[in-house]
Amino acid sequence: MATANARITASHEIMLGKPVIRGTRLTVELLLRKLAEGATTADLLAMYPQLEAADVQAALEYAAAMLAKEEIIGFAA
Repeated sequence: MATANARITASHEIMLGKPVIRGTRLTVELLLRKLAEGATTADLLAMYPQLEAADVQAALEYAAAMLAKEEIIGFAA
């Protein structure tokens, strides 16, 4: 997650603390949503010229790392 650490930041002053691409107001959530809707990295780079391909990769790495930390607590029936 070295790329994500360098490119993703979160501050309560920007987008209410949601993780964003450093130096932008583009949230990781927005990029993931666009990718889930079928956008490609090339599409995102065209839509948001301030992005770099490494930013999109960092968003994916960040999301994977957050899911890896997620704990699911089940209750026995």
